[in-house]
Amino acid sequence: MNDDQDSPSTGQSTLPAASEITAAPAAFGKYRAPTRAAFGLTSPVETSSVHLTINGQPREFHLAPWTTLLDALRLYAGLMGTKKGCDHGQCGACTVLVNGTRINSCLTLAVMQQGQQITTIEGLGTATSLSALQQAFIDHDAFQCGYCTPGQICSAQGLLYEGKAHTEDEIREQMSGNLCRCGAYVNILAAVKEVVDAQTA
Repeated sequence: MNDDQDSPSTGQSTLPAASEITAAPAAFGKYRAPTRAAFGLTSPVETSSVHLTINGQPREFHLAPWTTLLDALRLYAGLMGTKKGCDHGQCGACTVLVNGTRINSCLTLAVMQQGQQITTIEGLGTATSLSALQQAFIDHDAFQCGYCTPGQICSAQGLLYEGKAHTEDEIREQMSGNLCRCGAYVNILAAVKEVVDAQTA
């Protein structure tokens, strides 16, 4: 048990141990979300049927109304590429595309995206066929720890769809919502600029 948060009545942790939370199988779409019992919750919660098309695949989930799109993608769809950073829409690590528009998935409820087309980092390319942005990030070494990279690439893909950024200053401004704690901004800029230039050539 985690001792960082103790119950005021018993002095024992109120957080579940890692072993109490269901592990994620490697296969896509077979992730089993943590059970309510693992968090000490026993009362039933009314769920809603949410239909999303994720990376071209129609999916249906039965979700509590407060489930964010970020949690739906990670805990229910098993797509762990989308990262949970600040959980307040301030870092951009959770950026995905909804109908081609980039959004912070931690700031929208899954039910609000009913019927929408969702693209995550997993949907932009494959291990054998990288997208232009994914290849450019590798070529320019545009990452260090890599935690922010999926959000950076999804945001840059949205930037390409928008077609409003052409100069380095414009790219900096349009990508300013995506933070990199490792400070790889120079290389990120170079990677995005290369693809922007190729697209407008």
